Amino acid sequence: MSLGLVIFALVAAVLIGGGLGVVTSRNVAHAAIFLLMAMGAVAGVFILLLAEFLALVQILIYGGAVVIVLLFALMLTRREEFSQIRDNPQRPLAAVAAVILMAVISIALIGSRVETQALERPSLEEIGIELFTQWAIPFEVASLVLLVALIGAIIIAREAAR
Repeated sequence: MSLGLVIFALVAAVLIGGGLGVVTSRNVAHAAIFLLMAMGAVAGVFILLLAEFLALVQILIYGGAVVIVLLFALMLTRREEFSQIRDNPQRPLAAVAAVILMAVISIALIGSRVETQALERPSLEEIGIELFTQWAIPFEVASLVLLVALIGAIIIAREAAR
């Protein structure tokens, strides 16, 4: 067993643990932390695939921005609205559907043959040139949307505190 396979098994275990923590946690803040753990493990998989840029984007965008936005949403919601919510009666049906889906995917993966090839990756310089020349405007629009959302959250939180 190679070192890469051992590292992949550890990262996959962390990813599965984080995913299970997200769907089984009753505390939404804990679910957000488990989501961050799962996103970090996905970044680890990207690093094993020699895709460092995707790993960096995974940490910055998903691990940072998405989890922070989720935590902002949690802080801005009122606890009184959630006091009447109990357990979902469809939980057993969802568990059965998840087990069936996992079985179907496992059978498909075991029955398929994947041909591997040598990994080739673009340099970070090539990615940077492409990102900031051809994709500069969408990149800036996305940052403006996030900025407006953050300002809106601050305004809503200040009004609610009064």
